[in-house]
Amino acid sequence: MITGSDRTEAMSERLKPPVVMSIAGLDPSGGAGVLADIKTISAFGCHGAGVVTSITYQNTQGVFGANHLTSESVRQQMLPLFDDFDIAAIKTGILPTAEIIAEVASVIASKAVPIVVVDPVLKSTSGFELIDDRAIEALKTHLLPLAIVVTPNAAEALRLSGISSDVRSTLRASAEAIRKLGARAVLITGGESANDFLLDVDGEANFTGPRIESRNTHGTGCTLASAIACLLARGQMLRDSIPIAKRFVSEAILRAPDLGRGNGPLEHSPDRFQE
Repeated sequence: MITGSDRTEAMSERLKPPVVMSIAGLDPSGGAGVLADIKTISAFGCHGAGVVTSITYQNTQGVFGANHLTSESVRQQMLPLFDDFDIAAIKTGILPTAEIIAEVASVIASKAVPIVVVDPVLKSTSGFELIDDRAIEALKTHLLPLAIVVTPNAAEALRLSGISSDVRSTLRASAEAIRKLGARAVLITGGESANDFLLDVDGEANFTGPRIESRNTHGTGCTLASAIACLLARGQMLRDSIPIAKRFVSEAILRAPDLGRGNGPLEHSPDRFQE
């Protein structure tokens, strides 16, 4: 016999939001990194859990330095969250050292996280190098094989793949090389052109969007990857998730509060976006 308390408990289970973990750097300006991720995760009706890998010194005008955490401190942030929550998806951003990457990949693998979205942040828009070559090799070896999708921009895709920029059909060649490292799908984002290229098990696809002239684009890559992670956590297929995530980013740019003197942050307010 089903009691009232049984129905209440079942309803409570259905209403629980998916928990999405961001493992990324701290941008004190709130435009990118773990803070932008958490705002995006909230906008898509998920609960955000944040793990900080690096404390960056930045504002809308640039990145001026960073203090990277140890792999042990990153691990000690992750483990209590797994002990307390059912983690539906993980989105990674800046993973600045080979040791951090190996530790993050080890924990993810041991916990069998079903959805891992890797945003391979290698360099800031202002040109600050966020990870070194040794860390990039660790990313390719340890983390990309766990990814359901990797979301590099064109420059990041070239660096990860090792493909020369003068190779014909560079986007596809880069995506193929990254997929050979173990990632199930690669979405190469187009930046200001808003035209993104996907390569997955079903072949290639192009996703176009409106070109928006704006200086308020700080954190667009973080936001897109986090939105995709949330949509996948909520049961959407990848190819259905990408247009929704792109539209969210476009709306976030258009509604940006125009803060700061440089590349301003987006507007992530959840009450201003509907799927």
